[in-house]
Amino acid sequence: MQKKIALINDMTGFGRCAIAAMAPIVSAMKIQAVPIPTAILSTHTQFPVYYFDDYTSRMKDYIQTYKDLHLEFDAIATGFLGSEEQVDIVIDFIQTFKRKETFILVDPVMGDHGKLYKTYTPAMCQKMKELIQYADLMTPNLTELVTLVDHPYPESLPSFDELKEMCEQLSRQGPSHIVVTGIPFNDKQILNFIYNKHEDYQIVMVDRIGKDRCGTGDVIAAVIAGSYLNGLSFYESVKKATAFASKCIRFCEQTHVPHHYGLSFEEYLYELGEDL
Repeated sequence: MQKKIALINDMTGFGRCAIAAMAPIVSAMKIQAVPIPTAILSTHTQFPVYYFDDYTSRMKDYIQTYKDLHLEFDAIATGFLGSEEQVDIVIDFIQTFKRKETFILVDPVMGDHGKLYKTYTPAMCQKMKELIQYADLMTPNLTELVTLVDHPYPESLPSFDELKEMCEQLSRQGPSHIVVTGIPFNDKQILNFIYNKHEDYQIVMVDRIGKDRCGTGDVIAAVIAGSYLNGLSFYESVKKATAFASKCIRFCEQTHVPHHYGLSFEEYLYELGEDL
């Protein structure tokens, strides 16, 4: 039977982020995408104007349909969560639908560049720690990693041993596989630090291309989830995801796509289904 992945994230019409980016990516990898929206937006919040509809009050009724149908999922991927109530709803979803063979990917979209988003109060950060107890895979950036292990944001690039120690600390809370994404290594390279429980760390370096682009994390998380579900190792999944994102970013730079328009992944979607 065709595999299914539940995508718990917001649904944004224009801007190539969250479910709007993740669903076509996993679909191209021959996996059925099943969206569970946390909010509906016309564009994401980096645009000067946008429509926003908080879906929290309707999430339980939306999910109840899947409970009534006794649906089964091969993977569950979570993205930005805007409130403690949403975290509780997601935990209930995982407790209901996680089978022995189902893996959980948590992308803890909490902040970047040493700063947390406004919704991530100390109480919300503590709530996120409840969710990561259920995670098998996690894709934090450096800001999210240090926040979840109660470390200050470093003034300089942490050593590989320091990154490993923090990942080990995070792993004790739940996940066996962690990739710390998008760490600026130097002017020309981005470091992705990979931790697998009870193994030595691995790294994947990619070219640093232009400025940060909205939705990059969603693209990377989607390719990792799809690749891992299709049988690749976590390392190979990260390698495929970062290479794919880099190719999309390079195309955007060459064609002058605005940074808040996200990644033009449509150009290369077909490649994700090759060799499957």
